[in-house]
Amino acid sequence: MSTSTGPAATGVSRLIAALGHSRRGLHETWRSEAAFRQEALLALVVAPAIWLLVPAPLWRALLLVTLGLVFVVELLNTAVEAAIDRIGAERHPLSGKAKDAGSAAVTVSLLLHGAVWACVPW
Repeated sequence: MSTSTGPAATGVSRLIAALGHSRRGLHETWRSEAAFRQEALLALVVAPAIWLLVPAPLWRALLLVTLGLVFVVELLNTAVEAAIDRIGAERHPLSGKAKDAGSAAVTVSLLLHGAVWACVPW
């Protein structure tokens, strides 16, 4: 997490700083989220299967994009959970609602990927 109070970076230094934040976000998510690690292991099986089993480039692209979407949604879900946890440990209906919605978004992204698999013309 950036705690710098100095002037904002610009140009290439801004890009380098953003890449550092992204790397830390991926590392922290990998370290703290079992679901992210499980999805990554699943992707190690699914991505090669897409290339081996799906001959049509458009379907291949759709499957790879929806597979990537699972990671995007999982990262966003992790961000929501971290923000809620930062607020406090006490249970609150709105905190539960936010966490449940994030979890549902991950489930929808997984179902979307499965639906694309089901639509591939074999």
